[in-house]
Amino acid sequence: MTVTTLPTAHAPAAAPFRGGALSLSHMTPYEAWQFCESLANTPLLPDAYRKQPASVLWAMEYGRALGLDVVTTITTIHVIKGKPCQSADLMLGRARSAGHRVRIKSERTRCEVRIMRHDDPDDETVIEWTLDDAVTAGLCTLRDGRPYSRDQKNQPQPWEKFPRAMLRARAIAEGVRIACPEVLHGAIYTPEELGAVVDQEGNPVVVERTDAPPMQQGVTVVQSTPNGPPTAPQRDYLAEAAATAEADQLAAILTDAEAAGAPADYMACLAELRDAHAAETVGPVRELHTAAQERGAHPDHLARLATIGATKPGAKQQTGGGEERPTPAGPAPHSVSDAVATESAIPAGVANAEQAAAEAENLLRLAASRAHLATLDADFERVYGLPIEQATAAQLDQFRAKIEAAGGAQ
Repeated sequence: MTVTTLPTAHAPAAAPFRGGALSLSHMTPYEAWQFCESLANTPLLPDAYRKQPASVLWAMEYGRALGLDVVTTITTIHVIKGKPCQSADLMLGRARSAGHRVRIKSERTRCEVRIMRHDDPDDETVIEWTLDDAVTAGLCTLRDGRPYSRDQKNQPQPWEKFPRAMLRARAIAEGVRIACPEVLHGAIYTPEELGAVVDQEGNPVVVERTDAPPMQQGVTVVQSTPNGPPTAPQRDYLAEAAATAEADQLAAILTDAEAAGAPADYMACLAELRDAHAAETVGPVRELHTAAQERGAHPDHLARLATIGATKPGAKQQTGGGEERPTPAGPAPHSVSDAVATESAIPAGVANAEQAAAEAENLLRLAASRAHLATLDADFERVYGLPIEQATAAQLDQFRAKIEAAGGAQ
């Protein structure tokens, strides 16, 4: 009996498993683009990547250079003002993954970060961030020893709500940049350092879109003119400062304006309004008015100083006959153009009309200031055939209504 041994049939070798995190290295160029187009349509993406497949593809390629998978890249690499940035925790993780030793000591008012390089243990970098550093950087102010930072709607911002987390993020970012910048691959800033509003974890709450906003049609552009009003933030701090004489409120207004990034000339105007309110007589207000006039301040600012000066003891207004009398009791009426140069009492018979015209003029100049209308006096005289100083309250109110209705477009 012959026994024949047949060869054993071998099953084909199984293909190597390619599971795990998604990466461009597992895709062809066409597959990568198709994937990015699909991913860009999900509402789960950050705003900078939503409906932007090219931006998603760029982020994925950037993440591949860092050795990150797609999900980690999209959630931790942010685009702020066209620049890639990383969260502080991602910077920390990459530094430790590279073998560097990082020690963090975090407190409510300070955070210390120590980094020892793995290739040079004797090279230790120590970075400390305190609330005083945050104040110096203009990130917040201190009130009663606690950080204070509000947005334009007077809502608390992260530096007020999460000071410990914000100090930690700043210290980590600065420490990694100095001690081991090679782990950052060009993304050397956190979103908050580039001006983004972030939460307590350092992730942007509102991220700038990479696509340009659509052009609006039918919008009238009003060009600025020499010696125009100082560029102001959206909140009208000058109007607020002119409307109150309370020292605490004035100090808070100046602090908020500085925190909002108001320019130097705008802050100078606020300081003059504060000093004018603090003056006990009209003399110091005259000096402020003269100094502001010599440096070319806008007429609206001079008008505000004149309004404050007219309420001070010693202010006078010249009568029609040229005689001067002390200011009568009650609110001191004034004319915006000459309240500082000529002060004497209004005759009793015309006091009410003059005061009404003065108040209407103040409102008109304030409306022109908000509309950035630098040619107010010339425009008014062209329409009514007389200067503002000779107009009635009804004419002034009528012209102010036209400015407000037009929204400043002339």
